[in-house]
Amino acid sequence: MFQVRIHGRGGQGVVSGAELLAVAAFYEGRFAQAFPSFGSERMGAPVMAFCRIDDREIRLREPVMNPDALIIQDPTLLQSVDLFSGLGRDGYIIINSARGFDDLGLGEFARGFRATRLATLPATEIAIKHVRRPVPNVPLLAGFAAISGEIRLDSLVAAIRAKFPAAVAEPNVAAAAEAYALAAKAKEALHA
Repeated sequence: MFQVRIHGRGGQGVVSGAELLAVAAFYEGRFAQAFPSFGSERMGAPVMAFCRIDDREIRLREPVMNPDALIIQDPTLLQSVDLFSGLGRDGYIIINSARGFDDLGLGEFARGFRATRLATLPATEIAIKHVRRPVPNVPLLAGFAAISGEIRLDSLVAAIRAKFPAAVAEPNVAAAAEAYALAAKAKEALHA
């Protein structure tokens, strides 16, 4: 079973991101579940959502305590929440930032991970460019697809088109395509 924990703030599409990831997995013929964990349900408050993906039925219902991947939608949470709790050294981390792990103060921590499983992505900027709103969830999911291979971009695109009307879906598809290409290029550079 592959488990993902998404951290962000209310209004950033954290819950929708987990749902899109689960639907993308369904399109690939896999089992998936997505669910949120709210604190004080208000705009800007820290929010977590979880997604599990497996090739067989998922019976677990508790929060993801030991994720295989972390998607961090708001880098301001790096200083205030223990985001990395339970993540193993083989885990994936993708952070919404134009800055690298060293610049975010995570250089020493990141050295314990495989570089090809770590990524930063200017997801908010990509979302503003295409969607005209600072909602980083779709670009981060596309970046996650590029670095992990856990879902395919075409499955994510299908999930986006199923969830949103065309006027919202197509700008998000463009954001996903740009983010995927950016993350894939960065990963490829690490292999060179």
